[in-house]
Amino acid sequence: MIYPSQASSRKWRVLDITVTSVIAVASGVVFWMWDWVCMAPLTLFENITPGFEGLLNGFWLFAGPLAAVIVRKPGAALYAETVAAFLELTLGNQWGVGGSLIVGLMQGLGAELAFALFAYKVWTNLVVLLSGALSGAMCGVYYWFTNPGWGMMRVSIYLGTSVVGGVIAAAACIALSRAIARTGALAQFAHWRVRDSEAKRA
Repeated sequence: MIYPSQASSRKWRVLDITVTSVIAVASGVVFWMWDWVCMAPLTLFENITPGFEGLLNGFWLFAGPLAAVIVRKPGAALYAETVAAFLELTLGNQWGVGGSLIVGLMQGLGAELAFALFAYKVWTNLVVLLSGALSGAMCGVYYWFTNPGWGMMRVSIYLGTSVVGGVIAAAACIALSRAIARTGALAQFAHWRVRDSEAKRA
């Protein structure tokens, strides 16, 4: 389990900015790589049922929850997802500004909202999963409004599968953050040191 953070300052340190930026850049590269291989699986999922391709949005939704759960500072999710989307756009893809930067900003806002709802005091697995779900919901809303020809059935399926994709992405973030912590790479974050010491006593 990822425990709630101990009392700590919400003020950003250089370390927090650096780690969040590294996560954002790495995520942006992954987003960009996925842009160029996603068309075949997106088409396959769409052919199963129109809207089902929303499940694959999870590949673009992990930057925010991952940065937030590691750094645990207000704005981390929004910053990471937006910077990752900007880098994805800068590297070049088929989606353009709307399908990269704007939707990335919306996804980041969704991911950020989950932690804001709990005043940035609760960092449990459920809140991280909620972050992924809201990020997926915002992604689904963007494509709903940019595809006015979609019927309500397709919209409903797309929104639902996009939320599920976000939850899966967030679950992967939980597992990845714990794996990184076990290497000792997060020892400079007090909340991870507490978690590691408790895990060793268990």
